[in-house]
Amino acid sequence: MDPPAADPGPAKAEAVGPQGEMDLPVADPGPVRTESELVQCPYCDSEAMHKLAQFLLPGLAAVCVDSTTGDLFRSPSAVAVDLRKEMVDHITQKSETFIADALIESEANQNPENEMPDDPYEIVSIFMDDFSSTKRNIIGHVSGWLLSDSRDDKIDDFVQEMEMTKFWPLERREAIAEILLKNVDLKTKFHCPEKYENEERLADHKAQCSFRPVTCPNEGCRAKVSVRCMQDHDAACLFKIIQCEQNCEKRLLRRDMDRHCVTVCAMRPMKCPFGCDSSFPETNLGEHCSESLQLHLLKVLQAIHKKGFTADQLKDRALQLEKSDDHGKLAKARDARSLTNIVKDLEAKMKSSS
Repeated sequence: MDPPAADPGPAKAEAVGPQGEMDLPVADPGPVRTESELVQCPYCDSEAMHKLAQFLLPGLAAVCVDSTTGDLFRSPSAVAVDLRKEMVDHITQKSETFIADALIESEANQNPENEMPDDPYEIVSIFMDDFSSTKRNIIGHVSGWLLSDSRDDKIDDFVQEMEMTKFWPLERREAIAEILLKNVDLKTKFHCPEKYENEERLADHKAQCSFRPVTCPNEGCRAKVSVRCMQDHDAACLFKIIQCEQNCEKRLLRRDMDRHCVTVCAMRPMKCPFGCDSSFPETNLGEHCSESLQLHLLKVLQAIHKKGFTADQLKDRALQLEKSDDHGKLAKARDARSLTNIVKDLEAKMKSSS
């Protein structure tokens, strides 16, 4: 499959730059602002913007796949440039009228169950589904195809292709996502609504705005997060150094925690290697072997002598073994095999000395 490339034709020259890049949608600024007009704070929730930007690429991939499925002469990459521009124009225009439409809808419909969504991802998803439905070919409209694993696989493959060829870089998607986020944020949860009379007052506000972006302080993390979201980000940041979740003495990166807890943590839970029902942290294995030596000896002796000993005889033999173990080797055994070998050696010595 050829990588998606810009259409060199003159009809797209204004919308598409070299290497398939696309001009960002820019709202009409209107007349030059006078001194009496207000200037708005430009900040928004950077993590929400980033999440929305990541959402755009698979959305475009789905449109390209659905519009070319079963077409012998067109591939998703062949239509990607044109459909990207059409999709961005469509969802941007929809977002620009969303708040006004939502207010009109709420006034006309008093049923709370029919309230307009306020989640930006859900809203943009509705816009993208609306656009996608207009681009599906005959096969793309078949419900079986829309729910098939084959469709999902083709979408995933095309997303990977666009990522590898840098067809639609993340920073350009973030610029579009910022516009969409501000346009559909009806309750101003994800962007700052503050406006000021002049640039000086705006600058004072920006210095302390809760939506201002800051870089995560954790070494290795390059995320830029709004101040208001930093606490939540820090609580999940993979580069945060934290105490071991199983309370060993180690402090390590959150991203390494699962592997540490499963493979090397001294406090990782383990079951008794001798087959008793006990479970304990690995660091307590020695303590358990000492405390449960009698029980472990009985299990090993029963395996060695099969049905040759009664229960009382097994208990007597276990006591004899402990008394003859001058060097404490029995309590140092950490698995059934090593304990079995020690028991056999001790029994042989007991037999030769009798």
